[in-house]
Amino acid sequence: MAGESYLVAGLGNIGPEYELTRHNMGFMVLDAWAQASNISFETQRYGDLAVLQTRGRHFYLLKPSTYMNLSGNAIRYWLSKLPVPQERLMVICDDINLPFGTLRLRARGSDGGHNGLKNIIECIGNADFARIRMGVGHEFSEGRQIDYVLGRLSEEELKAMPDLGKKVISGISDWAFAGIDRAMNTLNTKPSAANSAESK
Repeated sequence: MAGESYLVAGLGNIGPEYELTRHNMGFMVLDAWAQASNISFETQRYGDLAVLQTRGRHFYLLKPSTYMNLSGNAIRYWLSKLPVPQERLMVICDDINLPFGTLRLRARGSDGGHNGLKNIIECIGNADFARIRMGVGHEFSEGRQIDYVLGRLSEEELKAMPDLGKKVISGISDWAFAGIDRAMNTLNTKPSAANSAESK
């Protein structure tokens, strides 16, 4: 229906030291979307917010300023402030259970070990929200997970990000305008790498 509004939250950590890190994939997608749409983020309570109007819909793009592990505080606040029901919430985050380049859209589900998703579920009281998980791989030794997700993407991975971002944005558009089944068909494909694998 025309006039519907959507909240798209890209997860990450604020501060220049976290730019271009694996944990900031959500921020990177929203930054690219805002740049391509010629809109700007404004710093507001619990995060930076940009508003995109397209084809009769409003997309509120949110980059929480609460740091990854407290992302739920920002999302709970903005769900209460904006004319957006929870069924029109989309979260974008990284996922070490998926190879780099793999995208997975789900209508709901567990946190999968992701602290940002875990906090959102705790804050809003359920796991019934759509999420796009962007694979970052798991090329780290035991006990080095934090260093890995807070590490900078490789040059090769950074070169792949524009195309991945476009796919995510296209999937979100399909979700809003054609429904989640269409969006899942768009996004839930394996990358060309032979070692691609499904997540839990």
